[in-house]
Parts: sequence; C-alpha cells; structure tokens
Amino acid sequence: MSMFENNQYRWRETCFVLFMSSKRPTLEAIEKTLAHLDPSYQLQNPIADDQGRFDSLTLLSPDDFAALDICYTCGPEILEQGATLAEELQAAACEVDEDVPSERIRQADARFDVLHFEKISDDPEEDDFDEVLDPGALLIVLDALAKLTDGIAVDPQTGSVLSDEI
Repeated sequence: MSMFENNQYRWRETCFVLFMSSKRPTLEAIEKTLAHLDPSYQLQNPIADDQGRFDSLTLLSPDDFAALDICYTCGPEILEQGATLAEELQAAACEVDEDVPSERIRQADARFDVLHFEKISDDPEEDDFDEVLDPGALLIVLDALAKLTDGIAVDPQTGSVLSDEI
C-alpha cells in the first residue's frame, strides 16, 4: 500500500537515487541497510522481484513525523530523464558554483524514487509543516541508498545533488 492511500500522511516531495541497473540491490540488502540506520524506522510492504531484487517498500519514521515510499524504476525512460535532469542540475549548479556529476547522471539507467510524506497531526492547530516534519529520515535514507548502489541522490525540485557516491 502506498502512503498516498493513507489519509494520515500527505506527500511533500520526491527525490531520486540514480544508479546503474547492474548495481540493483536485493530486497534483503535494502532491508538490512535501512534497519541499521535507526532503530525507530519501521519497514512495511517489502516487495522483491522473482530474483529477490528490490522493487519497493515503505519506511515509517515516527520520530520525524515522516514516511518514505521507495520504489525501483529502470529502462530507457530513465536515460532520457537523466539527460534532462543533468542539464537542469548543471544550470542550477552554475548559480552556486557547485560540481554536478553530469556524465554519471546521464549514464544511470535505473533509479529509486523516494517519495517523502508528512504525518498529519490529529490536532489541526499543530498541523504546521515547518514545526513538525523533519527531513532527517529522507536525507539519511537517500545517503544510504546512494552508498549501497554507488549512486547519486538528487532533489529535482531544488536542483541539488544530495549525495554522490563513487
């Protein structure tokens, strides 16, 4: 079940981890990696393909008032989107004098889509994004997934490279 179907959470943003499909990890490796990041993380709905490779799962982070839907995508459309994304990131990086691993982004033929959700407060007066939602889980998970896959974590909305593992 996607967090989109859970009325206790609302979608906030989507980030990517781009990598080579040959580095696609098993579900077991993903679960082990994520479980070791924080004992409060709760992993739900893990799905693997017929070969045991990761397809998707949901991570709940109660301490951060957040949840993450993580799903694997691959194919020619990732290469096309990667080329466009590399150009956009390069343009944004020029403004802040930041290096972008453009060639690695263009070569990536797989990615994890990491959808970040905010837990909605039961008290409408406390339902304030700036005071409740902590991006810590998102950043920690993106970094761990990038390390696991030798990938690159990016936030396409801000045009930022969040983690670049070599």
